Amino acid sequence: MVRKLQSDVVIVGGGIAGIAAALELLDRGMKVTLLDRDTPERFGGLARESFGGIFVVGSKEQRRLGIHDSPDLALRDWLSVAHLGEDDAWPGRWAEAYVNRCHEDVYTWLKACKVTFFPVVHWVERGLYGPGNSVPRFHMVWGTGHGLIEALVATLENHPRRSNLGMHFGCHINGLETSGGAVTGCSGVFEDTGEELVAHGDAVIVAAGGICGSLEKLHRHWYTPWGAPPAQLLNGAHRFGDGELQDLVEKLGGRITHLDLQWHYAAGIHHPHPDRERHGLSLVPPKSALWMNADGRRIGPMPLITAYDTRFLVEQILRQPGQYSWQVMNWKIATKELAVSGSEYNDAVRNKQFARFIREVLFGNPKLVERLAAECEDFVVADTVEGLAAGMNALTGENRVDPAVLEEEIRRYDANIARGPKLHNDEQLRRIAHCRQYRGDRVRTCKFQRILDLKARPLVAIRELILARKSLGGIETDLQSRALGRDGAPIPGLWAAGEAAGFGGGGIHGRGTLEGTFLGTSILTGRIAAQSL
Repeated sequence: MVRKLQSDVVIVGGGIAGIAAALELLDRGMKVTLLDRDTPERFGGLARESFGGIFVVGSKEQRRLGIHDSPDLALRDWLSVAHLGEDDAWPGRWAEAYVNRCHEDVYTWLKACKVTFFPVVHWVERGLYGPGNSVPRFHMVWGTGHGLIEALVATLENHPRRSNLGMHFGCHINGLETSGGAVTGCSGVFEDTGEELVAHGDAVIVAAGGICGSLEKLHRHWYTPWGAPPAQLLNGAHRFGDGELQDLVEKLGGRITHLDLQWHYAAGIHHPHPDRERHGLSLVPPKSALWMNADGRRIGPMPLITAYDTRFLVEQILRQPGQYSWQVMNWKIATKELAVSGSEYNDAVRNKQFARFIREVLFGNPKLVERLAAECEDFVVADTVEGLAAGMNALTGENRVDPAVLEEEIRRYDANIARGPKLHNDEQLRRIAHCRQYRGDRVRTCKFQRILDLKARPLVAIRELILARKSLGGIETDLQSRALGRDGAPIPGLWAAGEAAGFGGGGIHGRGTLEGTFLGTSILTGRIAAQSL
């Protein structure tokens, strides 16, 4: 038996791009079939698991904090980290479109869907040696990515034309249907029953994510200047983000670009409760911790510190022995500064417990550190440097960390702190001082905390692996989100949005990103695809 589905538009992928497209199509009275491979409980894709930060230019929250921003400044910042090539016409046009449209078509639209934001805008990806985000633009959703998706799903379910939407889960799409040279639908199977399905429509929107959920594809398209992929690479991508839809589009003659440009994180740890191969969590690393290589030596000459340039962190660690790192700190630093980038371990924000959240901001989050130390294999806790080194060596099964070397590295840093701010001569301390000038960072960053401070122990070492997250390339699209063929012309009946389209144009971010731009561009490309239709 084959289950046949008919509608005006078929959307493949139930992530945030697919949801945004569905809402836009329903607003216009169209009948929509939305197909997703995951379960109904996971509707929303990787966005549901995310921290929920969205890049916005010129928001009310920015103005309230006295932050003067503009699309021109945002575009200059964007291009400064993207390093687009001469042939990257569509990514450049999409970047310009996003900075000019994100306020109205993402931020204001989300507020109409009853999404709320933190009053303090976060400042990430500031740029290490040159401009990154010149001003704070990372708008955190109250409720994290979980709350973001819940609000959009509620808008979808309560839509006055909800009857025009058919949603089907557990659908593995393995073919695109064509007729008369145009894409007219897709085919696949319901994985739980084995029943075949065919969904027909006047158009298909591919919004099925990227390639980083497939370690085989990720390795095949690995960025060659980085050398070989690390042996212990963790997976923070969606479990069904395997690039199969891009392969299908390519077989139809679609142009797939920049799959070697990927966005990974430097501070990945093994997920205590994995549900996919090499499942990892991404930490928000403490700024006051020492970032060390596998031998227990501080990475340099430029010390590694978060919030400035994530790609630089990844590149430096890939050049280190073992291609992994350690962050060494004490309990006080960990409870004050450590966080997990995602919804799962941010209970107070996810559950919108305001009083608890304020308490954690002001006094730290020892429960999070206790939970991770108890559940995660990458945490080592000890009262002495010698005990810490022994635990680090036991964890890796290698005798790489010499306790004397580790202690000397820590004491050298602590001695710099002890001289006082007027005599600080360490780039990490200068960056910490810079971060603490902004109110969004001051309350979450220790004031020059010595690591060997007896009052701040025990000591903590966290082994951190590279965590695969996003593929920055994908299906090349024009500014209407129409999928383009190898001849540069639109493929009739085929649109693409979100990560499947490289977040716009087959690679809107180029080589780097200003963060918060993944969710925002997924919303914008999904909405534009629907508006175009």
